[in-house]
Amino acid sequence: MFSDIEFDQRHIWHPYTSMIQPLPCYPVSSAQNVSLYLQDGTELVDGMSSWWAAIHGYNHPKLNQAASQQLTKMAHVMFGGITHQPATELCRRLIEITEPELETVFLADSGSVAVEVAMKMALQYWQSKGERRHQFLALRHGYHGDTFGAMSVCDPQNSMHSLYQGFLPQNLFADGMDIPFSGEWQEGAMEHFSRLMERHQQEIAAVILEPIVQGAGGMRFYHPEYLKGIRQLCDKYQILMITDEIATGFGRTGKLFACQHAGISPDIQCVGKALTGGYMTFSAVMTTRNVANVISQGEAGCFMHGPTFMANPLACAVACASLDLLAENHWQSQVAQIADALEQGLRPLEDSPYVHQVRVLGAIGVVEVVKPINMASLQKFFVARGVWIRPFGKLIYLMPPYIIQPAQLSLLIDAIRHAVSRPDILFG
Repeated sequence: MFSDIEFDQRHIWHPYTSMIQPLPCYPVSSAQNVSLYLQDGTELVDGMSSWWAAIHGYNHPKLNQAASQQLTKMAHVMFGGITHQPATELCRRLIEITEPELETVFLADSGSVAVEVAMKMALQYWQSKGERRHQFLALRHGYHGDTFGAMSVCDPQNSMHSLYQGFLPQNLFADGMDIPFSGEWQEGAMEHFSRLMERHQQEIAAVILEPIVQGAGGMRFYHPEYLKGIRQLCDKYQILMITDEIATGFGRTGKLFACQHAGISPDIQCVGKALTGGYMTFSAVMTTRNVANVISQGEAGCFMHGPTFMANPLACAVACASLDLLAENHWQSQVAQIADALEQGLRPLEDSPYVHQVRVLGAIGVVEVVKPINMASLQKFFVARGVWIRPFGKLIYLMPPYIIQPAQLSLLIDAIRHAVSRPDILFG
């Protein structure tokens, strides 16, 4: 008879993990506030927000209450020909807090699905207008998800999806975005992007990008002027602009949505991850009235997408409660305090010979080391110090829950500080 861990290693796939030589897997029995509790009683302060979603921490009474109350009414009903109050309330709230141009909402299953929906919307938009625009212009170092369409707009050389080249649709990728968020803007920085748009303006259905923060593609923070310039070019060539705010939305960068750093509004916007406070998989795609109308005036007469669990009432109810908490907890001050602590705690690590660069923006802190880390040894080191930090590539980063307290954040920062002084643990 296999133990749970042995069974897990033999039979269960984990993200980006070998089935032959799996990385160590730590059994969690419960989660509370900003901590994960292992089966042996070990407490780990979570610096990841469960891949950037659990902004209110774990087992929050208000989110629990929203889920339990909705369960007594209905867990799920189809959304075809039916509507319900949790969905209308959530969509009303999303429209209120996003840019005024974004007037319509499509409720989807996950972040990757939201990107698929946004891309399908762009293609159907141009089909409805009688133009065959079938390509997307994306950014090098970008990441948009693991499904087929989403993979096609991830960086084709430097992403985890390079294995699938030859099978994916061929899209366009712009170099650059090299001026950091707080760097000095340079004239001519948009030249490559501008040339690509001009050359392919008749084929491009939409530009798709992560605004300001390129997350899983490298945790890079680029200058807001890029976004302003891209919005202007999209307007000039009448190309749709899709912003993937799945990781950045709901305050993570210090603005409610990262586009606000540049004062621009997209034609289509994807949100997810923190939408339900990390309680369940859910996402939303928001569009301008023009996008919705053009699609609906086309040959099909509607947008051709309808997931089984679209607008799940449980997810909608929890998302509404999460938005309540975001406002009640004064997320701006929470994120600002986290940013200050990350800056003070991580910035000195740039003096280490093993550190290439430290980057901080909002509630995101990144330490990029000089070569790829040894995941197994570094993960074991962090667990021994009572923290949960999941590095990748050359990056050790923090995106903690907004409710984290100073002492808990210090524990995370101290663990990173000690790790970068130990090349034997960093690099194995």
